[in-house]
Amino acid sequence: MTHKLKLLIAGSFLALMAGGASAAMVATTADDISVRSGPGEEYEEVGLATRGSSGVLDGCLEGSSWCRMDINGMRGWVYAEQLNVMYEGSPVVLEQHMSELDVPVVAFEKTGSINVPQPGPGDEKLGRVEDIDAITPPENIITYMDQNPAQEVEVQGDVVIGSAVPAEAPLIAIPDYQYRYVRVNNVPVLVEPESRRIVYIYQ
Repeated sequence: MTHKLKLLIAGSFLALMAGGASAAMVATTADDISVRSGPGEEYEEVGLATRGSSGVLDGCLEGSSWCRMDINGMRGWVYAEQLNVMYEGSPVVLEQHMSELDVPVVAFEKTGSINVPQPGPGDEKLGRVEDIDAITPPENIITYMDQNPAQEVEVQGDVVIGSAVPAEAPLIAIPDYQYRYVRVNNVPVLVEPESRRIVYIYQ
């Protein structure tokens, strides 16, 4: 983002606050995230917002964690779980505090002019693979997973260490354990909740 654009965004935000408007707020990315043309993984990627990037949030879809914002010179949709905002003087995950923050509601209407690519054979739906340290989980973790089955998520692409689980995939918490789990293409995997990256695959 150019210096001029940063000033324009910051100025717009300050002007809204000074005027008493609540139509926008500032959010910062908790990790490298995809900015999409619509509220869903099926929409094409507009670009990548790097970790720590700040932008102006218009609001989020009612009953959804997809939010629209201007960030790094792009305008598109991002997932609230990947955004941090200031709340009572501290940064918090937007998705966990949406009701307290009174996040504005925005609308999205599908039209014929919007390109919604459909997955074809071989299309990857898991996020791009990044280098990440694999873990060795305790033996009791698989027992817990067997006793508490997770909803299966079917995606295109190979399930590999370092790939990102789609934002819509529900991650199941494990008591007293830092990672969560989900079944991807009938394969149980452990996921780092902050980045949604796969850190272990049960073969």
